Amino acid sequence: MSTTTEVAELGRRVRGRLAALHPHDPPGGLRTLPGGHSGLTYSVTAGEVSYVVKAVPPGQRAVGRNDVLRQARILRALAGSPVPVPAVVAVDETEPAWFAMEFVDGEAVEPVLDEHRLDPGRCRTRMLALAAVLRELHGTASAAGREPLGPAGELERWSRTMRAVPGELRPGSEGLLDALAARLPDGMAPTLTHGDFRLGNVLCRGDRPTAVVDWEIWEYGDPRIDLAWFLLFTDHRNFPRLGRAVPGLPTEQELLAAYLDGRPEPPALDWFRALARTKMAAIMGHNLRRHREGKHHDPDQERLPPTIAAMIRTAAGILAPRSPRS
Repeated sequence: MSTTTEVAELGRRVRGRLAALHPHDPPGGLRTLPGGHSGLTYSVTAGEVSYVVKAVPPGQRAVGRNDVLRQARILRALAGSPVPVPAVVAVDETEPAWFAMEFVDGEAVEPVLDEHRLDPGRCRTRMLALAAVLRELHGTASAAGREPLGPAGELERWSRTMRAVPGELRPGSEGLLDALAARLPDGMAPTLTHGDFRLGNVLCRGDRPTAVVDWEIWEYGDPRIDLAWFLLFTDHRNFPRLGRAVPGLPTEQELLAAYLDGRPEPPALDWFRALARTKMAAIMGHNLRRHREGKHHDPDQERLPPTIAAMIRTAAGILAPRSPRS
């Protein structure tokens, strides 16, 4: 946690950079924005203009979710593209590093998981519109020389996360990981991938997506990783004790059709659907472990075990050989 002195110093640096953009409206102080999961997140205003600032926590390295400069790079790369993202207005690489981006007005709601009063029809329209945004993202093939992360690398990434979770919290996961490794598919031409692409990470106004946010785990990799993850959030029954029914939400097939827009379904999509469930179980198991070890107290994590078990069970079912019809 940052001290008052550290926040004050960060605020001084931010105001110094933003003052050049607002010579007649000096920027104010930093205000903590709740809900951020990467680095430190603040808001700051200059006159009637608002910005969001993401910063590396003092004393920590700019790696993983704290690598805010990596987030700034991808946002700048997507500026002016069909993928809506906040505009980056300032970057400071001096430790602790930070960047500032425009504040985009909108609401980010995950229909099957969040408490909300959105009209179900609006949830459906937003999700179908977002399928087109994902298609545009996957039309972006360049990532400045980054080494692509294919299916094997993605499986290894989430296998490590899963195996760091105590075995009793992830029943059946070892067999699932073995099955995924045994059926590893060939990779596709790599594209930019968001890594956590879903409505909960997209600001919307009305029916229209206005900004895709939370780029902490973007990669240059297989587009089916994003696609299968996005499809997972169409059905509340995938999340026992957590999910809520939203009448009229697109089915997996409807959302897939909207994404494909007449193109053929990519090969081996079932493997990636199983991987998405494995990834979700690993993330939830990691969060539950941190809660039980006292590293991040959140009693709500105790609701996760049924969903973790269901994710592992249904992923194994997707991979299981199907008997031929008689």
